Amino acid sequence: MHHIYQMFTTMKILIINGPNLNLLGRREPGIYGSQSFDDYLPQLQARFPQVEISYFQSNVEGLLIDKMQEVGFSYDGIVLNAGAYTHTSVALHDCIRAIKTPVVEVHISNVHQREDFRHHSYLSPACRGVICGFGLDSYRLAIEALIN
Repeated sequence: MHHIYQMFTTMKILIINGPNLNLLGRREPGIYGSQSFDDYLPQLQARFPQVEISYFQSNVEGLLIDKMQEVGFSYDGIVLNAGAYTHTSVALHDCIRAIKTPVVEVHISNVHQREDFRHHSYLSPACRGVICGFGLDSYRLAIEALIN
């Protein structure tokens, strides 16, 4: 029955980017690339016309939590790049556990090739899965995982 329902409704996925990701395209292009997320988002939306993809970015941890709680019982998926909060935030972990919407953790860089403090994620145990190291294409891979 669930599959019949999905045929007639548009899937809703929210991409959430955390601190400093508003600087994509300008921040350390050797690690993060030279394209801004605002330039990339329309490409993602065009690639998945059957999915309503919306976007939210904040540098403030509490606002990320507020947004996840707002959509976490009605959306079909959340793609979360929590930036540095990945390695520090028990509050984001608790939020992901509290909501019903599946969350895929995403990182543009391969965090395991970077500083030791980036090797641990407080979010991974609460998430459906983790994708890292494929540049902005990590977001596409996360959306495909949520669709499938």
